[in-house]
Amino acid sequence: MASMQRTPQGPTVWQKCKMGAAMGCGVGLTIGFIFGGYSILRGGAGPRGVLPTLSQYMLSSAATFGFFLAIGSVIRNDSHLSPHLEAARLQMASPMLRTRADGLTLMRSRWDAERRREQH
Repeated sequence: MASMQRTPQGPTVWQKCKMGAAMGCGVGLTIGFIFGGYSILRGGAGPRGVLPTLSQYMLSSAATFGFFLAIGSVIRNDSHLSPHLEAARLQMASPMLRTRADGLTLMRSRWDAERRREQH
């Protein structure tokens, strides 16, 4: 009997969205606490008091950061390309330069090729 091999699956789009939103909310709460606390210390709490003002700062920044990080984590795609698409991507990518001399050699060869095209 043949054994079935399972390939490891990455997170789904929904899982990526939830993870990005959770990270964004955590960052937003922290930033809201820092900037809200600074604003309250600098200008006073206002008519509503300290806690409602601070919570408004924290929740609004958490919602904003969570929204944008959720979208960003879904847009970011770490999936592996199929072998023929990976080969095509590597062909189109610029060559890796290791030293300045390699860069100079590549630049001179491109200049020479351009001069030859202009002469013909």
